[in-house]
Order: sequence, then C-alpha cells, then structure tokens
Amino acid sequence: MYKIFFRLVFKRLDPEQAHHLAFRWIRLAARVPVLRTFLAAALAPRHKELRTEALGLRMHGPFGLAAGFDKNAVGIDGMAMLGFDHVEIGTVTGEPQPGNPKQRLFRLVKDRALINRMGFNNDGSLRVAARLASRTPVFKPVVGVNIGKTKIVPEEEAVADYVKSAERLAPYADYLVVNVSSPNTPGLRNLQATEALRPLLSAVREAADRTVSTRRVPLLVKIAPDLADEDVDAVADLAVELGLDGIIATNTTIAREGLGLKSDPTLVKETGGLSGAPLKERSLEVLRRLYARVGDRITLVGVGGIENAEDAWQRILAGATLVQGYSAFIYEGPFWGRSIHKGLAARLATSPYATLADAVGADVRKTA
Repeated sequence: MYKIFFRLVFKRLDPEQAHHLAFRWIRLAARVPVLRTFLAAALAPRHKELRTEALGLRMHGPFGLAAGFDKNAVGIDGMAMLGFDHVEIGTVTGEPQPGNPKQRLFRLVKDRALINRMGFNNDGSLRVAARLASRTPVFKPVVGVNIGKTKIVPEEEAVADYVKSAERLAPYADYLVVNVSSPNTPGLRNLQATEALRPLLSAVREAADRTVSTRRVPLLVKIAPDLADEDVDAVADLAVELGLDGIIATNTTIAREGLGLKSDPTLVKETGGLSGAPLKERSLEVLRRLYARVGDRITLVGVGGIENAEDAWQRILAGATLVQGYSAFIYEGPFWGRSIHKGLAARLATSPYATLADAVGADVRKTA
C-alpha cells in the first residue's frame, strides 16, 4: 500500500516538501491519544528477546532513527510510535542556521538512495534545548542528540561552538554525538583528523560532565565512510584512549565511483552526501574494522545502507550493538520498523546465540 502511495504522491513531490508533509502527519497522529495507541500497537510491537542494553541505557530493541530526520526535536513521540527504539535528533548547531539553498535533497529511486546537501539546517542549540526541556513524553525512547559546527564559525573556533551546544543540550540527552563527518559544512571533515579530534572530544566530554553532575552522559563520535582504513584505526584508538562511549559508523559518502549507481547521471552528479543502499558495503567494512580494533571496549552503532532485517542482523554480527536507519524509511514507509524487529527476532531464534548481545561481533571474532 505504501509503495503505491509513494509512487503516486510522494515521488511527484519535491523530496524536502514530501519529508515535511509526511513528518507533519506523523506528528499529528502522535498527538491523538486513541490513534497513537492503536498505531504504536500495530507498528511497534515489542519483542522481549530484542531488549538491548547499550551506553548504560535500556532499550526495547537495537533499532533507532539516525540523525537528520528530526533535526529540531519536534517529533520524537511520533518516531517512537513508528517503532524506533531510540531517536537521534539533530544535527544541532550552536547557532540557528537555514542550511544550504534549495534544492538540496534528491532521491535516487533506482538506487534506493538519497543525496543531501542540507547544511545542518536547524533551530540552534538554545531553542532545541528549550524544546527538549519542555517536552512531556508520551512514549519514552532513548533520545540521542547529535551536535555539529555552525557554518559561519571558523575551524579554529569549532571547539568552543561544540562546547556551547554540549552545555545547552547535555542535560536533556540520553547520549551525545559529535558529528565531524557531514560533507555539507566546509572544513568539518578536517576535524576527523586525530590531532583536531582529540581536543574537541576532550572539551565536549568536560562540558557534559561539568553541566550534568548527576549522571554520565555517554559521548559518541560519528565518522565518515570515506576515511582511509588507517584513519579509521586512528579514530578507534583515540576513542579507546579518551574513554569514549561509542562510535557511529557511518555518515554519508561523497563517493560516486564504484557504487554501481543506476540513477540518472545528472542526479548522481549532484553534490552532497549519498546515503542509502549503495553505502551498505563500505559502511559494513568500516564497522568490521572498528570492531576488530576495539572489540567490546566501546559501543559501536551501525548505520548506512540498512534496508531490512538481514542488513541489521549483519551489522550486529559485525560488531554493532545498535543499528540505525533513515533513507530506507523513505522507501519502505511506516511498517519498516515493525518489519525490522520481526525479522531480527526470527533471525535470533534460528541462530546459535541465546541473546542479541551474544551475537554482537560474532562474525569478526570467528575470523580473528
């Protein structure tokens, strides 16, 4: 049914317009008590065997919504209603910004992919923090907050910009993510170099601890799939050295060659980050490499090209305790979360593993 609706309605709309329309409907549904209860029962049934503990947090399952969909923390309940066990909001910057000029979002339907050059369009950390502070949750998913650099802030002042966001948002975050891997903010990916990343992560860690004294706010870093293998290793080593809580692998890619893209070459040449199915192989490679390097010392989150339960299962076997998706949601629709959970439960039941935790990294350990 959804695929017919997508073809007849959403596909004919500008992708960003379609996003806002669909998100508005989701938020409206989550505000109607009887309707949201019915939808949650239909779209987000619980599977006890999928219960997950990660980052010191308990979740109904390992499957979450990646950053980028709910940039301003306006639809957390709606996304939980659709079956996401955790919702990562953002990317939020120190100051509000409109993002890049439109058109800045493109569908590669034949490739089940997206290209975006949104440019961190968001309300800014002050307004988002106020929104989180005033939230009265109906559903209670784990809420992650993804923070990035304000575009107009020069690279040498990036640390202070991130710290400002961390101080404002840490009190309302179940976990914080430092995003240094979007290709749509000039100079941002330079911060992935360990000499720049070390002081940045240390400062954000100190800011979170200073601001929230009653608990430890887990801190993660999100990296790009375009890092060379030796740089992936360097980030892994740095994360362990600093006592980081996790790494999210991976963000979008600027690569186009070697991905077997079938869409209109004009679309493929659009600048921005490519997400979706073509990212699957490289994202999985990075995840495997990270787990081989860090093992169980920190939590790994697998994201990038996850379309179905088999993709999610492969990420778990490769070392991911948590998995996230976004792009496939555009193509699969509201039953996507239900399908992922059902499929994961079925795979766990027929596997040699008693729990999901036992399955994490199993494939990598076999080849070690």
